[in-house]
Amino acid sequence: TERLIRVSSVLPRNLVMCDMRKKHRDRTSMIKREISMRKLDSTKVRPLKSEQLLRIEDHDFALRPGFGGSPIPVGIDVQVESIDSISEVDMDFTMTLYLRHYWKDERLSFRSTKNKSMTFDGRLIKKIWVPDVFFVHSKRSFIHDTTVENVMLRVYPDGNVLFSLRITVSAMCFMDFSRFPLDTQNCSLELESYAYNEDDLMLYWKHGNQSLSTDEHISLSQFFIEEFSASSGLAFYSSTGWYNRLFINFALRRHIFFFVLQSYFPAMLMVMLSWVSFWIDRRAVPARVSLGITTVLTMSTIITGVSASMPQVSYIKAVDVYLWISFLFVFLSVIEYAAVNYLTTIEERKQLKKRGKASGMYSIDAVQAMAFDGCYHDPDVDMDLTSFSDRCEENATRARATSVSNVGPARIKRKRSLKGNVGRIILQNNHVIDTYSRIIFPSVYIVFNFFYWGLYI
Repeated sequence: TERLIRVSSVLPRNLVMCDMRKKHRDRTSMIKREISMRKLDSTKVRPLKSEQLLRIEDHDFALRPGFGGSPIPVGIDVQVESIDSISEVDMDFTMTLYLRHYWKDERLSFRSTKNKSMTFDGRLIKKIWVPDVFFVHSKRSFIHDTTVENVMLRVYPDGNVLFSLRITVSAMCFMDFSRFPLDTQNCSLELESYAYNEDDLMLYWKHGNQSLSTDEHISLSQFFIEEFSASSGLAFYSSTGWYNRLFINFALRRHIFFFVLQSYFPAMLMVMLSWVSFWIDRRAVPARVSLGITTVLTMSTIITGVSASMPQVSYIKAVDVYLWISFLFVFLSVIEYAAVNYLTTIEERKQLKKRGKASGMYSIDAVQAMAFDGCYHDPDVDMDLTSFSDRCEENATRARATSVSNVGPARIKRKRSLKGNVGRIILQNNHVIDTYSRIIFPSVYIVFNFFYWGLYI
């Protein structure tokens, strides 16, 4: 009975041990099967080998290299590929560049018999520490991802790291339009660490002034790039402290030829066109008024077109000075004719009062009378309707009595005399204000252009 009791107590234990051994064999076989499947998949073998070689799992890459010690130096190297656009309305610029970071992380050092570096794509970036450099005053920015994400990581055996990005960034440019379009704009792209101040990270240009390079074929439609330069400084934030900041400075000089064709030259033509009214007879009211109003409206259109393509700044630009003074000249030409017409009316009324003309008599202008009968009439002598009709009948009678043989020479002589008389009538019929305006307006406008271009150029 004692043996039976012993056997019955040992059997359950043996069964449990057998079951546990069976489960352990099954688990071991499953692990071996997974390992064999991983070996067959080549895409999963390489990252595992590289991670094992760099010992990524052995370190905490959430912390910067040398945490708790001196700040880690991070060198920056920039190659500007293109300046895509510059907007005066939004006061910003868009630039495409290659941004390269250089630093040393001893946690990534590895053994290499040939002392060759290893290059990785963007998949490894998320597993290691990289500098958190951002663009100050940027509006939009993105990393190019065609055909794959344009990110490159190169690790050397001694732990030196090269991290390169291809980025397009749109940043603010504080422009001054007081000399527009004869201006030169200075813009800058600023780089800074977001989280690490100068106690943890030190940004610097890797090769000094040679750290900034540009493509030789960079060109813009409205600007000429005068220079590119690199500089550095410090930025202070009241809550977090001092940060290292790097600057990419470039100067842009505007091409003026476009604005000469679109703004300055049309304005000059409108001003000179307004001077034509000084040579038109002062009694030709429709001609002079329509010419003045046309030039005024054209100048208003030019000013509106220039203002629509510019930001709504509160100060006066150089192009505003030129256009508004040109507009003033055009406006004064209209006011000049208004003064001439008013003074002419006053003079005629005074002459009528001195000569004591009856209220029922009508005076006819000398030019209009000449148009009726073909004879020259003294503009200083007013003709009433009766004398005008008598002279017309007398001239008609003389014309009928003249022989046919004398008609030809008489007409030729009369046409020659009319040509000289018409010119003399027009000159005598101009007001003294028109005479002075022909000289004063062009002279003052030439002096204004001399001072304007001398000041802004």
